[in-house]
Formats: sequence, structure tokens, C-alpha cells
Amino acid sequence: MSIREISRRTGLARNTVKKYLRSDETEPSYERRGSSSKLDPYAEKLA
Repeated sequence: MSIREISRRTGLARNTVKKYLRSDETEPSYERRGSSSKLDPYAEKLA
């Protein structure tokens, strides 16, 4: 499978795919930030 195809299927940039193919790591080293909802300020009123 080509790097371009992997990039399309995973949604990652081609350079990111290349980086992980070159490295020994199997999992991304970054953690995704949890984002708050736009409704969070109104949660008490909605509940």
C-alpha cells in the first residue's frame, strides 16, 4: 500500500505517515486534547 493511500485512509498527512513508517513506534506520541462543547455553559439549565 502506498504512503498516499495510507494517508487517505487514516486522515494523516503524508509526512506524518512517513515519520511513523521510519520510526519504531506503533502509536502516536501525542495525546488529543478533549474539547468542551458549546453547550457546556448551559448544561445546568438544560438538565
